[in-house]
Amino acid sequence: MKKMILLLIVVLLAIPATASGNSAFQIARLKYEGGGDWYNDPSSEVNLLKFVSENTNINVNPEYIPVDIRTNDIFKYPFLFVTGHGSVVFTESQKTKLEMYLESGGFIYIDDDYGMDKFIRPLLNDLLPDANLETIPLTHPIFSSHFEFETGVPKVHEHDDKVPEVLGLYQNGRLCLLYTYESNPSDGWADADIHNNSPHLREQALKFGTNVIVYALTY
Repeated sequence: MKKMILLLIVVLLAIPATASGNSAFQIARLKYEGGGDWYNDPSSEVNLLKFVSENTNINVNPEYIPVDIRTNDIFKYPFLFVTGHGSVVFTESQKTKLEMYLESGGFIYIDDDYGMDKFIRPLLNDLLPDANLETIPLTHPIFSSHFEFETGVPKVHEHDDKVPEVLGLYQNGRLCLLYTYESNPSDGWADADIHNNSPHLREQALKFGTNVIVYALTY
């Protein structure tokens, strides 16, 4: 019954381009339950959207917009961004809600800010029927949708000095969820004085984020 109600909500709302009904693209930051700081670096999306506006013809609304997974507000936005440093908890009803969001055309980008991985992987592998996290090959258009990344995602933070991973979930052949691990591009989106990344590294991070948005809107 819950799933049927959520499906009706999705059909009625149909993932509009923005919450306000205009044509400007927005990113919503997902507020989830658990011990992770889902809210960290609120300048990240704002700076990324400004960069997108300067380097593409996409009309954007560069605001920081938090949405609570316990509400149905996620269905007002075509693109959800998830990050943090600690535990992530999705209840069964919340997983059903996210499944409906993805099935209706929404896109989710999750960036491990360090400490999410052991919590998020099991959740993602249980999120969609018959879908598990897969490594995204370098031939995938997400690495070339606007800027070229021939060697993969830029490594913004070392974390545990592991090789960066770009993984995803597919729904009916569409990459609907992207997960980056051991790379942390979103730290490079934040204001320059927060993480003290070099200008070149910040630019690479912003370019990769642009690719993710262009891909999500194109496919």
